Amino acid sequence: MKRLSSITGKLAPLLLAGVLTSTLGSREHTLAAASPQAKEHAAPRTDWPVYGGQSADDHYSALHQIDRTNVHKLKVAWTFDTREPGGLQTNPLIVGRILFGFTPMQKVIALDAATGKNLWTFSTGTPGLQPTRGLSYWTDGAQSILFAGLLTNLYAIDPATGKLIPSFGDGGKIDLRKDLNEKDVTQSFAALTTPGLIYKDMIIVGFRAPETEPALHGDIRAYDVHSGNLRWIFHTIPVPGEPGYETWPKDAWKVTGSANNWTGMALDETRGIVYVPTGSAVNDFYGFDRIGDDLYANTLLALDANTGQRLWHFQGVHHDIWDRDFPSPPSLVTVRSHGKQVDAVAQTTKQGYLFLFDRTNGKPLFPIEEKPFPASTTPGEKASPTQPIPSIPAPYARQLLTADMLTTRTPEAHAWATEQFKSFISNGIFVPFTVDKQTVVFPGFDGGAEWGGSAVDIKTGVIYINANDIPWTGGLTENKPGGSLGANVYQSQCSICHGGDRKGSPPAFPSLIDEQKRLSDAQVTEIIHNGKGRMPSFPNVEAARLTAVLEYLKTGDTGSPATSAPKSANRNEIAGAKIYDKNCAICHGDDLLGAPSNYPGLLGVRLRLTDQQILSNIHNGKGRMPSFHKLSDADTAHLLHFLGDSASPIIEAAVTSNNSSKKEVESALAPPGGFAKYRFTGYRKFLDPDGYPAVQPPWGTLNAIDLNTGRYLWKIPLGNYPELAANGLKDTGTENYGGPIVTANGIVFIAATNFDHTLRAFDSHTGALLWQGDLPYAGNATPATYMVDGRQYVVIATSNARNPKGPQGAAYVAFALP
Repeated sequence: MKRLSSITGKLAPLLLAGVLTSTLGSREHTLAAASPQAKEHAAPRTDWPVYGGQSADDHYSALHQIDRTNVHKLKVAWTFDTREPGGLQTNPLIVGRILFGFTPMQKVIALDAATGKNLWTFSTGTPGLQPTRGLSYWTDGAQSILFAGLLTNLYAIDPATGKLIPSFGDGGKIDLRKDLNEKDVTQSFAALTTPGLIYKDMIIVGFRAPETEPALHGDIRAYDVHSGNLRWIFHTIPVPGEPGYETWPKDAWKVTGSANNWTGMALDETRGIVYVPTGSAVNDFYGFDRIGDDLYANTLLALDANTGQRLWHFQGVHHDIWDRDFPSPPSLVTVRSHGKQVDAVAQTTKQGYLFLFDRTNGKPLFPIEEKPFPASTTPGEKASPTQPIPSIPAPYARQLLTADMLTTRTPEAHAWATEQFKSFISNGIFVPFTVDKQTVVFPGFDGGAEWGGSAVDIKTGVIYINANDIPWTGGLTENKPGGSLGANVYQSQCSICHGGDRKGSPPAFPSLIDEQKRLSDAQVTEIIHNGKGRMPSFPNVEAARLTAVLEYLKTGDTGSPATSAPKSANRNEIAGAKIYDKNCAICHGDDLLGAPSNYPGLLGVRLRLTDQQILSNIHNGKGRMPSFHKLSDADTAHLLHFLGDSASPIIEAAVTSNNSSKKEVESALAPPGGFAKYRFTGYRKFLDPDGYPAVQPPWGTLNAIDLNTGRYLWKIPLGNYPELAANGLKDTGTENYGGPIVTANGIVFIAATNFDHTLRAFDSHTGALLWQGDLPYAGNATPATYMVDGRQYVVIATSNARNPKGPQGAAYVAFALP
C-alpha cells in the first residue's frame, strides 16, 4: 500500500435546471451502514443510487408497495430501446426520478425513471463493446458527479447535463492504465467492468485485465472525486518490503500481472472499511513463474478506505491454476453467531462455496479447514498441497461429475456423453490440469456464483444466490517449436478461450472455424483491439502479429502449425504463430475456433474484417477482450500474416519490408522467455451434440441460505430452454448471469437466465414462483427497484449477446402495478 498526498481540486457548483434540479440536488445520498433495526424503522429509501442498491452490496430494498398479494398484477410501465446490438449487463442507478445507465456501445444515458424518456446521452465518440455493469454517483447535497468507466478511462460527468466535468483528471477523465508502474500504457489494457465505490470524496476502483501476459498489476486505487488525483494505492502483487512478497518467487512482481478486482466491492461506511475480492494472477493455468501462494491473488481484502492500509485478508485459493477468481462482490450482513449479533461479510465463489467472516477482524463464522489436494504432474508446476474448504454451508453447486450424472435427455445424447466422459479426468475440485488430457471443472469456469452477486435480506440474514451448475473441461498442451507465426499467436493468446482446435465451446466461447464467412478482417481487427463481451482487448496484437493471426484464422494452418513447421514454412508465419500462442490462443483456442458466444472463432477472420478493423480491435480491445497494444508493428504484421489471406490488406508489406527487423522476427522464432513450456488448450463447456449441457439438470439454480445457521431454506431450478419446455422437459434451469434483489416484504426479483427472456418474482420464504413477466431479450443483469411519484418500479436491462441464436437487441424494461 502506498499512501499519497491528497490534493483536492475545486469543482464549480453544478447548475441543475428544470426537472434535474429538483431530483439530483434534493438531498445528500450518504448511505451510512446502519443496523437492520435502524434501517427497518427509518423511512425507506426510494431510489437506487449505488450499484447493487447500496454500498453494502446487499441488493436489498425497503420498498413495500409491491408485495406478495399484488405482485401478480405487475405490467410493463415503459421500455427504452437502445437501438444497438451487443450485451447490456447494467444495474442502473436511480437518483430522484432520473435513471442512469449504459447502452451496449458504451454510451451513458439518463432517462426519466417514470416514463423511460431519454434526457441526455453522453458518448466518447469511440464505440465500445466491453461489459459495463454500472456507474458511480457522488454528491454532497450541493454538487453531484456521475462516474462512468468507458474503454480504458474513468469519466466524470455532470449528471444534470451529460457533459464532462473538465476539472477532473485530464479534461474530465483519467486513464486507468496509469499509476501502475507501467512505462508504456498504450500497450496495456484496463477497463472498469464493474463501477467503483464512493467513499467520502474518493472513488475506489479495481479493473478488468487480460487472462494472458502482458497484464497490468491489479492494484486497488482511490482517486479524488474532484481532481482525479491518486489518493492511495494497494499493491495486490506485493513489491519488496511489503507483506505477502514472500509468497511469490523473487522479483515475480516485475514480470507477472493481474490479481485484480474486476467484480466489484462492498463498503462498510460507518467503519470505513472496503472489502475487495481479487482474481487470479496470469497466466491462469500454468503457474511455473509464480510458484507459491501468490498473495493477494484470489483474496478477500479488508482495506482501510481512508488510506488503503490492509486490515485483514483471506485467500480463497492458493496458487490458483484453475481461473477460480472470486467472481462476485461480497455482501455485508448482520447475523446471529454464538448468541451474539455479528456484523459479517459473505463471499461467494465459482466453486460453489460460501465464506462468512466477522467483517471487523476476518474471523470465520463457519469452520474452514485446509484440506489436501493432488499434486501437479506437469513439469515446472507446483500446486498448493492444500486449499481452504468451508464445512458450512454445503456447496450450492455440484463439484464431482460421475457417470451416473450424465445426460439422459435422449439416448443419443447419453451415448455421446458417456463416450466423451471416458476420456476425461473427473476427480472433483482443485485437480491440477494434465498435459494432453481433459480434466473436468465442475462447476465450470463461469461458476457457481458469478458477477451478478447475491441478495441479502437484512432483517432475516438470509442470502439468495443464483448459480450455474454445468461442467466444463480444461487441459494443457506443450508449446512446441515450429508452426506459423499466426498459429503461435493464436495458441498463446486465443486458444485459452477458443480452444487449440478453434472449435471453442459455443455459445459461451464461439467457434472460429469459417469465421471469415461471418466477419470481415476489419471486424475481427476491431474486436481484437477493442474487445467484445467477455473478450478483453488485445492492443499488443498488431502489425505482423495481427496479419499473421488473421491469416491463420482463414487457413487454420492445415499443415499442423502448432506442432511442427511445414518444410516451406515462412519465417513470418512461424513468428506469427509464436505470437498468437502467447496472446490469442488462451481465448480463441489452439485451432482458432473459439467458444461462441464468449470467444469468437478466428478462422477466416481477415475475409470478414478489414485489416484496419483487426488492428483496431488488437490495439483497443473489444467486449471482454483486452487491448494488445504492446505488440510491435512487426509482430502485429506477422500475426496478421498468420491469420490468413485478407480481402483488404493494409499492412501486409510490414511482414516483408525492410522496416520489419530481423531481430524481431528471430525473437519470435526463438523459444523464450516469453513463451511458457505449456499452455491452456481452451475453455470447453461439456455440451451434447445438440448444444445442451451433457449432465442431468438442474443446470442453474436459485438458493436461499440462512446465514445465521448455514442451513438451506430452499433450492430451486432457475430458468428454462423454451424448446425443451415445449416438449415437456421443464424446470431444467439454465446458465444465468446477473443477480437477484430482495425487498422488505419478502419478494426476490431475478431475471439472469440466458434463454427464456423472463423476469421472475419468488416468495423469499418458500421459493414459490409468484409472478413472471416477459422480456424482449435475456435479462443478463441485476434488476433495480425504486419509487417515483408514489409508484414503485422494477427495472431490468435486457440483451441477447449470450444467445446469438435469439433475437438481437438491447432494452431497459420497467414494471409497475397498474
